[in-house]
This record gives sequence, C-alpha cells and structure tokens, in this order.
Amino acid sequence: MGHTFEELVEKQRAAEQAHERVEDLSRAYGPPAEHKWSRKQTVTYETAFRAWRDLDRDIRSAVAEFAKEQGRARRQVEADVRTAVARTESE
Repeated sequence: MGHTFEELVEKQRAAEQAHERVEDLSRAYGPPAEHKWSRKQTVTYETAFRAWRDLDRDIRSAVAEFAKEQGRARRQVEADVRTAVARTESE
C-alpha cells in the first residue's frame, strides 16, 4: 500500500505526540527506580510507551516504502517529513 507525503507527515506528527506523552509521564512519575509507581501509573506509562513504539515503527516502515517507491533515499524522505512537521507546527 502506497503512502502520500501528507500521510507520512500525519504519521510522524502522531509519533512525536506519542513520544511527548511518554516524556510527560516520565517527568510526572519520576524514575521508576527512585519512586514506587502505582499499578495505574505503570499501566498508563506502559500503554503510552507501546503506542509510541508502534507509531514509530509504522512511520519508519511507511517512510522506507515511500522512499523505495519514489526512488529516493530514506534519510532524505525522513528529513523532508520532519521539516514539514516542524513547518506545520510553527504555523
């Protein structure tokens, strides 16, 4: 299944938002080795982490597929997608 560049930008944005959520939870809960997390905190963090991991895997796969279809370097497509995400966020 082919992806459009706009779909890649949306997937990257979703992965970045999921990563921000994981970082927010980590800051809020503190290091698990220093603070005893509640069961709810553990489940919340693990769920957020899995979501980020899955979204990150999906964008990497989609970018690789797109790059191959377009005959472009994967790294260049990744850079273009990140630039587009940053541009739309600043608007």
